[in-house]
Amino acid sequence: MSQKSLIYAFVSRGTVILAEFTEFSGNFNSIAFQCLQKLPATNNKFTYNCDGHTFNYLVDNGFTYCVVADESAGRQVPIAFLERVKDDFVSKYAAGKAATAQANGLNKEFGPKLKEHMQYCADHPEEISKLSKVKAQVSEVKGVMMENIEKDGILPFFGAQVTLFTGLSFRHQFIWEKIELLVDKTENLHQQAQDFRSQGTQIRRKMWLQNMKAKLIVLGILIVLILIIVLSVCKGFNCGK
Repeated sequence: MSQKSLIYAFVSRGTVILAEFTEFSGNFNSIAFQCLQKLPATNNKFTYNCDGHTFNYLVDNGFTYCVVADESAGRQVPIAFLERVKDDFVSKYAAGKAATAQANGLNKEFGPKLKEHMQYCADHPEEISKLSKVKAQVSEVKGVMMENIEKDGILPFFGAQVTLFTGLSFRHQFIWEKIELLVDKTENLHQQAQDFRSQGTQIRRKMWLQNMKAKLIVLGILIVLILIIVLSVCKGFNCGK
């Protein structure tokens, strides 16, 4: 997937943009802000199409996460990006700093994180697609199970019905929450593996440079010794004459 698939992203509190990032020029930021002003305040996901681009929003607990993408990116990659950004943002600012930050007040801190997530999602579309499908399947199965529990949880006696329904609901809710947690942990482990490989590459490069530097130093010393020996020999011949 082209790196231009994800073009512009921001995080806002209401209509106050706290952090944003883009490497491209255009009027997409103003269009994205106009759409932001018209969004419902309820927690949900929204996508608008305009001039070959999609404007994707994730509203969650008073904060809005947005990414403008090329239509060729589809829907899974932008939505996966928004969920990654939301998780990162919440974990970083859960203490409440985001609740009082001024406009663009988190740009210096979180702008680079937006760039990092954009780059990752653009470079790994197939992996993002697989994770999205797994999450969608988990949600679908969870919905079917809960629907079946609601339909089958009726017994002749009202008291027994409540007991069965309540017990099964909490039990299956717990199970599916564990499954969703496992999916999230799988994604986090992959991210950690990516970071580990990146750090390993940097360490190998550093060690190679240090090794090469040591070799060059030894080579330099040998050259100096050879020159000293040659000069001494030449000087000895001149003295003999």
